[in-house]
Amino acid sequence: MNATAAKIVVGAGISVVSLLLSVPLEAQVGAVSGTVTDPSGKGVPNATVSVKNVATGQVTGAQTDPAGLYEVLHLVPGDYEVSASAEGFATNGARATVSADARRTVNLTLAAGLSLGDLGFSLVQTQGSAEDQAKLDRRSHMLKIHQELGLIATVPLLATVISGGFAGGKSSSSSDRNLHAALGAATAGLYYTSAYYAVFAPKVPGTRTRGPIRLHKALAWVHGVGMILTPVLGALADEQRSRGEKVHGIASAHGAVATVTAVAYGASILAVSLKL
Repeated sequence: MNATAAKIVVGAGISVVSLLLSVPLEAQVGAVSGTVTDPSGKGVPNATVSVKNVATGQVTGAQTDPAGLYEVLHLVPGDYEVSASAEGFATNGARATVSADARRTVNLTLAAGLSLGDLGFSLVQTQGSAEDQAKLDRRSHMLKIHQELGLIATVPLLATVISGGFAGGKSSSSSDRNLHAALGAATAGLYYTSAYYAVFAPKVPGTRTRGPIRLHKALAWVHGVGMILTPVLGALADEQRSRGEKVHGIASAHGAVATVTAVAYGASILAVSLKL
């Protein structure tokens, strides 16, 4: 055998060995696929899917197609955290164990909720550890309740403002004032409950407040103080009227403070709803 033939034989042998070695290596990877849907069962397009290796911390990302389908290939066997997020939905996740040469199906349903982006969270934060993700999910859930109760509170608030026109007149009766006070108490109850969910929602270190949320929080200082002063001034005014006196002193500011409070409250809701 001459030198040229020997080189050909050696080269062919190396190629065959490489091929044989590559086959089992390729077989040592798995995949995760599934569908991301909304509460109605409809696929969520362009949702961000994050697949994180629990042992190494490596994150592989993917986007859902128009039908809400996703696929992440070439995953080494092990435990993974699979999470999905989309604009206008609360992030959801699940644990999955990937086996060699196997495809694991993980379907995720996203609950309707506040957008994490609107709340000031970055994509990196939504792809953090399981503990961080749980904190984000709880914060989003509590702020969703805050938003819903805040919207409900606008109904008795508007009714309180309207009834105030009758309760504050010269010919007002005790029943008018009692109705006004009852509506005010209902408004305050919903307001403080809503505020509880905002104040005690888990904080995420390093998160910057921006956009409409910044304006929403700034206005909260106005209507928050107003929600405290308004019932106090109203009680003073009611006491003076009950004695047959004309409302005077600091109690006379009740109407003006209530109006400013209502306007600031309405503006804070519009700031988030319309993203002013």
